[in-house]
Amino acid sequence: MKCTICEHRCTITEGGTGICRMYTNTGGVIHEKYPDSYLTVMPVSIETIPLLHFAPRAKLLQVSSVGCTFSCPGCVSGVLIGDIEGMAHALKTIPPPAVVARAKDEGCSGIVFCLNEPAVALPSFIRLAREAKGAGLTTGCSTNGYFTSEALEELVPFLDFVNIGLKGISDNRYLACRAAHAAPVFRNIRTLAEAGVHVEASVMYLKGGEDEVLEVARHLAAISPDIPLQVMRFVPFGDAGLSEEPTILESERLCDALHDILPYVYLFNSPGTRCLDTVCPSCGETIFAREFYGPMGARTLRARNGARCSCGVSVPVIGEISAVGFDEPGMLGGYRPTRALEMAEAIRVCLVSGESPAPPGFWPGIAKEEFIGGLHDRIQTIDGYLGLIEDIGVRCGRSKEAAVLHDYISGRIETVRYSVCDNPRPRVYYSMGTPLFALNAGRFEVCLAETAGGEVVNRQIVRKGKPGVNLSVDEFSALNPSILIISGFLSAPPEDYLRTCTELGLRAEAVSRGAVYALPPGWDFGSPRFVLGLMAIANILHPDRCSFDLDAETALFYRRFYGRDPETARPNRSFCMPGSPASGLQPSDPVGGLKNNEPG
Repeated sequence: MKCTICEHRCTITEGGTGICRMYTNTGGVIHEKYPDSYLTVMPVSIETIPLLHFAPRAKLLQVSSVGCTFSCPGCVSGVLIGDIEGMAHALKTIPPPAVVARAKDEGCSGIVFCLNEPAVALPSFIRLAREAKGAGLTTGCSTNGYFTSEALEELVPFLDFVNIGLKGISDNRYLACRAAHAAPVFRNIRTLAEAGVHVEASVMYLKGGEDEVLEVARHLAAISPDIPLQVMRFVPFGDAGLSEEPTILESERLCDALHDILPYVYLFNSPGTRCLDTVCPSCGETIFAREFYGPMGARTLRARNGARCSCGVSVPVIGEISAVGFDEPGMLGGYRPTRALEMAEAIRVCLVSGESPAPPGFWPGIAKEEFIGGLHDRIQTIDGYLGLIEDIGVRCGRSKEAAVLHDYISGRIETVRYSVCDNPRPRVYYSMGTPLFALNAGRFEVCLAETAGGEVVNRQIVRKGKPGVNLSVDEFSALNPSILIISGFLSAPPEDYLRTCTELGLRAEAVSRGAVYALPPGWDFGSPRFVLGLMAIANILHPDRCSFDLDAETALFYRRFYGRDPETARPNRSFCMPGSPASGLQPSDPVGGLKNNEPG
C-alpha cells in the first residue's frame, strides 16, 4: 500500500515500514507506529528553531520525536534518527490537550515541531496544531519540506510559520540524503508562501558548494525576495568528514555574494560572525543585532522599534517584537538537546570499546528533560564530568568499564597537575569560531586550560551567552592574552584568526607572537577525549615542564576505549565518533613560524 505523506511514496506491506520506519500497514491502513508520542517537550526561544523574521524573541513550546524521511551525512540530529527502535523506548505519549496546556502554563505564544522531521508524525502534528490553533497559539515546524502536495494541503491550514531546510538545488544533493529530487521542496515553498504561511529557508553550505547555494538563492528570489535565507555552515557530525566543512571566512564571503540576490541572508554555526545581523537593504543600518547561540541558533541582542530603519525602510518581520527574550536553562532549547544526547553516547561508546546499540533502558532516562537540563552544570568541571562517566556506566550496565575510564583520565589529570604546579601561569584566552567570540568563564574548556596551568582571562568577562559572547575590539585588547586557544568544537584555522586580528586591529601579545592554537575535534569538550586536549594544552603552556607524546597517548586511548587504531577513524566534529588528528595542536605556523606544541 502506498504512503502519501512524503515524496518517497513508499509501498508499505502488511506489518512493514517505509523509509522513515515511523509508519506501518495494519489491515490495509497506514498509520503511525507512535501516535502522539514525543521525545522532548520544552520551551525555547524562537531564534533557536531558527526563525528570525517571525515574532522575534518569542517563547515557543518545542516538541520533537524520532526519525526522519531523509538520511543526510553529518546530520546534527543523527542521534535521533539512527537507532529509532532504541530511541523509541524514550518516547512519551502526550495527548494534544496536555501539550497545549503545557504551552499555556509555560507562557509560550506558540508550538513548534523541531529537531526531527515532522512528516514522520504528520497525523499527530496536525492533531496538535489543530488543538493549538483553537487555543489561540501560533504553530509551525522545521522541516525538509519533502511533503506530497496532498499531505501539505492537509497541514497548511494549521501553519503560521515554517523553516524549510534545503540540501541544495540539485538532485545530486538530494540523492546524497537518499531522496530523489529537489523540485518537490521548491514546489512546496511556493505553495506555503502563496498560502500566507511565513516561510524562512535554510540551506546547507558544504565546502566548494558556493554555486549550489547561489542557485538556491535565485530560486527563492523568484518565489519571494522577502524569504530570509539562513546559510548553515556545514559542521560534520556522524559519518561526514572535516574536508567538507567550509571555514567561517569562506562562509562570510558567500553571504556577501548572496546579498546581491536576496536582501536578508544570515550565517549560522559561526560564532562571532558579522552575518547574523539584519541590516537595512537600503542604507546598511543594523535593524536587528544578534549573536551565535548554539548550533543552528541565534540570540537577538538589540532591535529597532517596529523593525523600521531610521531611513524609513521597514524589514518584513511578522508579529510582535518582544522586549526581552527567553533564555533556556542548561542544554535545553534549540538543537542543544541533540548535543546533550550525543555527549551521553560519547561516554557510553567508550565503555563498550566501540559503537554498539544502547540497551533498551538507556535512552528513556537520558532523554528526560531533567537529565538534559541538569547535564549543563555537570559538565562545567572535570570532577563533574568524571561523575557523569560513573552515572552513564550505571545507566548502561557498564560500571566496571566506567571505573577503568575514570581511573585512566584521573591518572593523566594528576600527572598534568603535578607537572605544572608552581610554574608561572601564562594568560590564556579561549575562543570559538572567531577571535571576538569569547567562551563563558564557567565553561569546561576554561576549567581545562586552568588545570593545564593557564590563567584564563575569560574569567574577567561578566556577560554570558551560549556558549559565549561577542566582545568589542577594546574588550579583547584589554584582556591582552599571551596564548589564544581555539575551541575544537566550532573551530577555525589559526591563520584565519590572525588574519582577522590584523583586519580588525586586535592587539595582544598572543597576536604579535602568533601564539594561536586550534584544538582537534573532541579534545576539549563533549567527549572523554578531553584528556588528550588537557595534555596538549599543558604542552603548549608549559613546554619546560610538559612533553606528552600526543601521538602515543592518542593511540593508547583509541585502542583501549574505542577498540581501534586512530588511523582507522575519520575525524569530524561528533562527540561520540572518534576523530584521528594528525599531530595534536595546530599552531599558526604560516604567520608565527611556530612548531607543534611550542609557544614561540
